Amino acid sequence: MIRWAEQVAALQRQGCAFVMVTIIGTRGSTPREAGSKMVVTAEQTYDTIGGGHLEFKAIARARELLLGEQDSQTLEQYPLGASLGQCCGGHVSVLFEHFAASAKPLLVFGAGHVAKALIPILSELPVRVKWVDSRSEQFPEYIPSQVEKCLTDDPVGEVTRAIPGSYMLVLTHNHQLDYELTEAALKRGDMGFIGVIGSDTKARRFRQRLAHRQFSEADIAKMTCPVGLADVPGKRPMEVAVSIAGQMIALYQAEQPVSVSPAAADWSEIKQALEVE
Repeated sequence: MIRWAEQVAALQRQGCAFVMVTIIGTRGSTPREAGSKMVVTAEQTYDTIGGGHLEFKAIARARELLLGEQDSQTLEQYPLGASLGQCCGGHVSVLFEHFAASAKPLLVFGAGHVAKALIPILSELPVRVKWVDSRSEQFPEYIPSQVEKCLTDDPVGEVTRAIPGSYMLVLTHNHQLDYELTEAALKRGDMGFIGVIGSDTKARRFRQRLAHRQFSEADIAKMTCPVGLADVPGKRPMEVAVSIAGQMIALYQAEQPVSVSPAAADWSEIKQALEVE
């Protein structure tokens, strides 16, 4: 079993959303003591607050909170009687602390040499990576658990379905596909970054084609090609990957997060809950 503290550290490092569920008060007979914790994500749970219908209800409540886009805290009371299908007869107070996702969505198109060098680096950064390619044999056997593999015959469709503000890296083996992905992203007009691998010659041709498709100079300027930091030279896959990773770090570090006060729980209730143990 992965302990809750280990998973919290991993989720915070990855910038993923999660809910910390804590029993903060008990009365009578209960499955677990006050201070017991579990962590809930959209797909997984880690550790336990005692199992049974209480835990089932707590997981369902946590996943309702995960639908929110801001940090929040809420306190729930659970009598352990017939309504929960448990015969302990006690009562628990459960604190739910929702930590919203802080990682930037990042689509990586192409599973070639540069992408294979880049993905392990990105997996250690606060970005949520979706790795897209149509060729199953190109994906390596091991893919970091933080990275979502997307095998699809319609990579352009992934652009249209992307979360607004997403970063996007176009690193495919096919110049025509690179162009179609870039054009689809520019048509949306709401991507956070569009980086395309290639030479200055490729960049010039893409700009000419986009201009012929009636894209404005301002629209075309949203495409960064060649992608990567200009002051990090090199053509080896790892050198290019490091250059691109550096650009991603500079981008998300430059974004100023909006300061939002989390929805406060009723701390007088929490105090009372702590006193009933």
